[in-house]
Amino acid sequence: MPKPFQYRTGSVIYFQGDAADKIYILQNGKISLVYQDIETGEDVRDSVQPGEFFGVKSALGRFPREENAITLSDTHIMAFTVPEFEAVASANTRIIMKMLKVFSNQLRRVHKQVSRLMAKEEEVPSDGLYNVGDYYLKNKRFAHAKHVFGRYLTYYPSGRYAIQAAKNLEVAESSLSRYGNEQGVGGSAAGAAAKAPPADSAKTADAYYNAVSLVSQEKYQEALMSFKKIVDANADPEWTARSSFEIGRCMFMLKKYEESLKYYTTMFTQYPKHPDIKDAMFIMGQCNEKIGRKDQAIAFYKKILSMAPVDEGTATKVKRALSALGA
Repeated sequence: MPKPFQYRTGSVIYFQGDAADKIYILQNGKISLVYQDIETGEDVRDSVQPGEFFGVKSALGRFPREENAITLSDTHIMAFTVPEFEAVASANTRIIMKMLKVFSNQLRRVHKQVSRLMAKEEEVPSDGLYNVGDYYLKNKRFAHAKHVFGRYLTYYPSGRYAIQAAKNLEVAESSLSRYGNEQGVGGSAAGAAAKAPPADSAKTADAYYNAVSLVSQEKYQEALMSFKKIVDANADPEWTARSSFEIGRCMFMLKKYEESLKYYTTMFTQYPKHPDIKDAMFIMGQCNEKIGRKDQAIAFYKKILSMAPVDEGTATKVKRALSALGA
């Protein structure tokens, strides 16, 4: 029999990459499905309306989830196993027609994106090479960007993007030396280089460590306000990202468990590759424990262990938490 579930605002029903063995129908509330656009790499959000199924394709196809399913309000859903859904669908052709309509719209959107990507392949080779470098730079893959822009200037020293390629090469080299490859987690690389000169970066670092000191003194509210100032200023992507994590931790220490959960859920959409994502998920598990949502706490802990590599210290505390919950 299908099972009912209730979720608070800001809960994660499943993560991208999770095993898919359930199909859901939204009874009431609001749900957003968040995934990456195949053309731009940017987040796309699809809303699920009451009465609609979601999680169907991955469950029927037996492949991992393609999106994150996040609640935007207090939500009630029903969860079906695949055999249960097949039985319901076979007895109700309206469900099948609704599914076909949804899939048709999705395929049409994917077709348009693929068509645009195919058209881009007809670009002048030099333009295509520059665009590859630009893609890597915007996605903070600095080593790749440095290599591509270097190749561009070698093969097309008089190309129409030569001047900009030289500037982007400097940005990639500077960012690589400061952050390492794929370590800048906020904003565009070019914007980071422009907004965060060394003096400002040092000033922001001092503010960050002063806030950390407040945490060590158990002055959590003061620390919270300090970290928020760093995030609001957004002067340096590294310290902005670090402070984002600390804000959620301060909320937890202040026993603002629901606020911490909502904050980290938003942070995941903004920083899907945040370096502290496992620690944030552990705190989310702790928040769910404090609120009394044991099943959701266990789900977060198990998700952490599935996200290889997991360092020994994190694995130990997660296993200890699972053991305490009898899982």
